[in-house]
Amino acid sequence: MAAAAAAGPVFWRRLLGLLPGRPGLAALLGRLSDRLGRNRDRGRRRSPWLLLGPLLSPTVPQVTSPPCCLCPEGVHRFQWIRNLVPEFGVSSSHVRVLSSPAEFFELMKGQIKVAKRRVVMASLYLGTGPLEQELVDCLESTLEKSLQTKFPSDLKVSILLDFTRGSRGRKNSRTMLLPLLQRFPEQVRVSLFHTPNLRGLLRLLIPERFNETIGLQHIKVYLFDNNVILSGANLSDSYFTNRQDRYVFLQDCPEVADFFTELVGAVGDVSLQLRGDDTVQVAEGMVHPYKGDRAAYCQAANKRVMDVINSARTRQQMLHAQTFHSDSLWTQEDAAAAGDRRPAPDTWIYPLIQMKPFEIHIDEIVTETLLTEAERGAKVYLTTGYFNLTQAYMDLVLGTRAEYQILLASPEVNGFFGAKGVAGAIPAAYVHIEQQFYSEVCSLGQQERVQLQEYWRRGWTFHAKGARAAVPEVRGGVLRHLRAAESAREAMGEDGDSTDQELLLRTDRCWLEGRPSMVFPGLH
Repeated sequence: MAAAAAAGPVFWRRLLGLLPGRPGLAALLGRLSDRLGRNRDRGRRRSPWLLLGPLLSPTVPQVTSPPCCLCPEGVHRFQWIRNLVPEFGVSSSHVRVLSSPAEFFELMKGQIKVAKRRVVMASLYLGTGPLEQELVDCLESTLEKSLQTKFPSDLKVSILLDFTRGSRGRKNSRTMLLPLLQRFPEQVRVSLFHTPNLRGLLRLLIPERFNETIGLQHIKVYLFDNNVILSGANLSDSYFTNRQDRYVFLQDCPEVADFFTELVGAVGDVSLQLRGDDTVQVAEGMVHPYKGDRAAYCQAANKRVMDVINSARTRQQMLHAQTFHSDSLWTQEDAAAAGDRRPAPDTWIYPLIQMKPFEIHIDEIVTETLLTEAERGAKVYLTTGYFNLTQAYMDLVLGTRAEYQILLASPEVNGFFGAKGVAGAIPAAYVHIEQQFYSEVCSLGQQERVQLQEYWRRGWTFHAKGARAAVPEVRGGVLRHLRAAESAREAMGEDGDSTDQELLLRTDRCWLEGRPSMVFPGLH
């Protein structure tokens, strides 16, 4: 055993020579090698270097541009992410953080009313109350106006929901949207994602509500022309009133809006299409998600989604090369003369996708790498409504030297508090998990480095997920702002196989300082 531990650093150091053009991964291996040498006698349940298994399986695209002093400050530290997903540069003046459910709801309604070209909404489900009906009425009114104008617009509305959650009950998300499909069949598309894992006898036997534990559509994107709201909030009344979540509003970001339009469209293509008579059908040329061959369906879905990611990544890499590596670099004055009056980018957005049924693990790869690289001097803020770390994430939090401040939901603000039946025990289960984790923190003497806090607010529930890492080498730090997955286990597919999107946002400006709501929602 000791010989194996001692051989670990040598093994990883040899791997470094095999990774030309992969600076992020090479740096990560080097750090793990050093850490393994420090910790070989600790006798931990899992050796930290084993955590790299998931990182070695995917093929990471090679860096296409050499480091350049003209690139923005700190960009090279994160260029390995640019080799996995598209990188979008925006000005921080176009990034607005919302602080309350009411602000989120009012902004959505306002954006729907002025949309001219596209409305794209992806959520787990649409509720059935008066506030949700108000949202549907806004869509209907905007669609009517698009037909009555002197020059009719080509407004398209695309809505992506989960099949099982959206079909729950007699009055459900589907019945809420049927009037739009019936009145505007050429302009409205409603797609219902059905997990390929719920099929056959399993699908027949598992009752409603419980079937949602097998897998879900969990992307949360609300897009209006070139404006995008990314959040963890669903389209339901509590998320518009007293359920605290996180929301970031990206204004006039056409490249980001185009990407999420294509991503939601791709997931929609591999989903079931709702028709005006409340039946569903498969998109033309697609394999049925639960009646067709599972492997063939997942392969087709993987290709459809990865085509979107890779084409956007290629476009953004070319744009980066033209901006920072071209022989004839454009100045802001040149861009303005060409009609692009947007300010220079100082904030970079990386959309991270996790779709375990389709073998897409980008969010898992990036999250584990960032947590592994969080060393002394870094401060990591985590927030979650459902604290349920995987063993890999737990080992990373306990095995690195960064400071951690973790905000959790108190039992009273857990969405399941007071629920009937088995669901009513869920808050106590999360408290038990939290206590187990903190006991391990204390047993290792790390309670000064890893601190836990609980969110409580009378009459509210807590649903926010995300993180911020303050990195000493990069001014402004890294803000891993948005997480749609309910917990780390769900994000990695260990609590059902969901399709999720996350957002990694890095800024070179200090506009985050003094903004506690960016880290811990509900604090101002």
